[in-house]
Amino acid sequence: MDVRSRNHVRVTGRPDGPVVVLAHGFGCDQNMWRLVMPVLERDFTVIVFDHVGSGRSDHSSWTPERYSTLDGYVDDVLEICRDLALGPVLFVGHSVSAMMGVLAAAREPDAFAGLVLLAPSPCFIDDPGAGYRGGFSAEDIDELLESLDANYLGWSGAMAPVIMGNPERPELGEELTNSFCRADPEIARVFARVTFLSDNRADLAKVTVPTLVAQCSSDAIAPPEVGPFVQAQIPGSRLVTLNATGHCPQLAAPEETAAAIAAFAGGAR
Repeated sequence: MDVRSRNHVRVTGRPDGPVVVLAHGFGCDQNMWRLVMPVLERDFTVIVFDHVGSGRSDHSSWTPERYSTLDGYVDDVLEICRDLALGPVLFVGHSVSAMMGVLAAAREPDAFAGLVLLAPSPCFIDDPGAGYRGGFSAEDIDELLESLDANYLGWSGAMAPVIMGNPERPELGEELTNSFCRADPEIARVFARVTFLSDNRADLAKVTVPTLVAQCSSDAIAPPEVGPFVQAQIPGSRLVTLNATGHCPQLAAPEETAAAIAAFAGGAR
């Protein structure tokens, strides 16, 4: 199967504009970007896709061997970039996709004009010995994954509103819950382990392309210490704290999120 069908790749926006690739996080699909796309499409070629096993990707292409680490997803990102052959792209990675972007840019820097790491976390587990706060203890993550294994739909209903934040806007939590619930539980269990157990702190220093670290002002998944840590580890990177709250600013504050991406994309050319 060709890459575009496998990952349900869509290309929109200005054909002659700089290229922006939008990559979704765990439990989501490209639909999560729908509110920022109209702003970006005015000036940029915009590429969206679904990770294999998510959305309208070809689920038959998913195997636990390929996708039990971030490397399988990184391979896909690089294959998409090569297939489109549109030159260096600005890669916008949300949550776990931010680390996919880090690994891809470290491996093939010439493929990237820059990175936007949106609500990133290189490691969700605290490391007190190193003075690192990821937001969760190892026991917390074990309990989270055990709960997911035991009752995925119940876990989705409980966790999605926490991840989304913005309790005064319950429709946002409902949308994320529905997105989680559409996922294949077997695939979601593997992807959750990839997301919550990966430790990419040592990979940050390998990034040599222009990078914007965009964290939210309040995020139950990525605490405020994470953004400055990521920025300090990536040479020459910039940090912006969005007024947005929750872990999904592209839904909670799409105008602010799109403006931050567009401003950085314009300067990264």
